Amino acid sequence: MEPQGDLALIGLAVMGQNLILNMNDHGFKVVAYNRTVSKVDDFLANEAKGTQVIGSHSIPDMIAKLKRPRRVMMLVKAGSAVDDFIAQIVPHLEKGDIIIDGGNSLYTDSSRRAAELEAKGILFIGTGVSGGEEGARHGPSIMPGGSPEAWPHVKAIFQSVSAKVDDGSPCCDWVGEGGSGHCV
Repeated sequence: MEPQGDLALIGLAVMGQNLILNMNDHGFKVVAYNRTVSKVDDFLANEAKGTQVIGSHSIPDMIAKLKRPRRVMMLVKAGSAVDDFIAQIVPHLEKGDIIIDGGNSLYTDSSRRAAELEAKGILFIGTGVSGGEEGARHGPSIMPGGSPEAWPHVKAIFQSVSAKVDDGSPCCDWVGEGGSGHCV
């Protein structure tokens, strides 16, 4: 079967669920994954029922459901959990694929991750996502930074789902390289 997913999102706590539903509302097909896979089934049976959200029960399955370049976003606890997921994801990716850390990571960790992943040909975006649960569902402020080559591949998604100012401009733009997204 041809991959359908525009982006995968790992982490089905309230922020992750709301961001997935926001992306779905804007016409993007999101592949949902959680380390506790029963959360995927619960989400699909309840909050995501009747949507285009695609469930996944493993990292290889999640990656197989993504269009290229594959975009994998994590909304997991900052720190070692981010590094652990990156280590699990990277073996399934190809040069030019993109890992996005949407959690509250320290900007120096994002700078390190960007450099390590770029050395392997994988693009990295560390992005601040502000606005809490309501923002995630109806329009957060999004501050992406990291590998500049990744921005064109996520710009439409991020700017579509972000909050808008009165003139309709998105509350999202590229802020720079390294850990700048999490610094801002």
